[in-house]
Amino acid sequence: MKRILLFANLLCMALCTNSCLAGKYMCNYALKPENHGPADIERTRAKADSLSPGSIAWYDGLKAQGILKDTVITGYNGYPIHAAYLPAEGKAQGTAIVVHGYTDNHYVFLYLVRMYRDEFGFNVFFPDLQYFGYSEGPAAQMGWFDRYDVERWAEVAHGIFRDDFMVIHGVSMGAAATMMMSGDELPPYVRAFVEDCGYSSVWEQFASVLKSSFHLPPFPVLTSANIVCKHRYGWGFKEASSVDQLAKCDRPMLFIHGDSDSFVPFSHLQKNYDAKVLGYKEMWVSEGAVHANSYSRHPKEYTERVRAFLEKARTL
Repeated sequence: MKRILLFANLLCMALCTNSCLAGKYMCNYALKPENHGPADIERTRAKADSLSPGSIAWYDGLKAQGILKDTVITGYNGYPIHAAYLPAEGKAQGTAIVVHGYTDNHYVFLYLVRMYRDEFGFNVFFPDLQYFGYSEGPAAQMGWFDRYDVERWAEVAHGIFRDDFMVIHGVSMGAAATMMMSGDELPPYVRAFVEDCGYSSVWEQFASVLKSSFHLPPFPVLTSANIVCKHRYGWGFKEASSVDQLAKCDRPMLFIHGDSDSFVPFSHLQKNYDAKVLGYKEMWVSEGAVHANSYSRHPKEYTERVRAFLEKARTL
């Protein structure tokens, strides 16, 4: 019996040690991806041009003329964070904040920046989230603490442009930040939200990736990684919930998701949509679109659906 107990204790210790090491590995793997920071700028500039040809020439031309500008402020946790911004041509119809996705930066979704400025006549702010682009920070915040920085950018943008109609439009991790922000107490000029293929919670997204990429269940690796994240960065995967924040959101929101998305599973769309029980909401299922591919697959429909949603939101 003593030998059995000794063996069981040793086995338990070995499992705990291995799960702890695996948790640390997963936390680093998920929250500190190699593609990030200033060294990753050229890759993302090329990605922006592949998504919308001519975007970088457009960006560089406006910057050379002094129309497109950069600004840096201090983020919620003391790190410098960067954003680019553009005034509308002519009289502005509002201001949009475009929030990028995981391993991306402010360059990647220039197609949305161009849509808002050139098609809709909006001023546009497009920040680098912490750890990406020209913003600093210890690791990706997966939208949860990023929402505080987006809220700061909303204040900065309002201070510059003085609009009374602001929309927050995020893709993937940026969509999660948008949904997570939507449940906070916000100034009245933040009037609408557009989320494109965001996840319902960080826990559910990581559990999905763990299953599809590593064929592993959440316990014990994800549980251990969650503990590591709480210790290092002050937040947990389950508390980082779009669904919980959406339950408090009473402002208009458009939900977009490709029905062929396997990275953030299509099932997250319905969970997010159902969680918003207050105020106006719309859903658009982008047929045949994979992850973050809805605009590329249906550019005209995407543009017109966002335009119509904003016109509706303006009247509410």
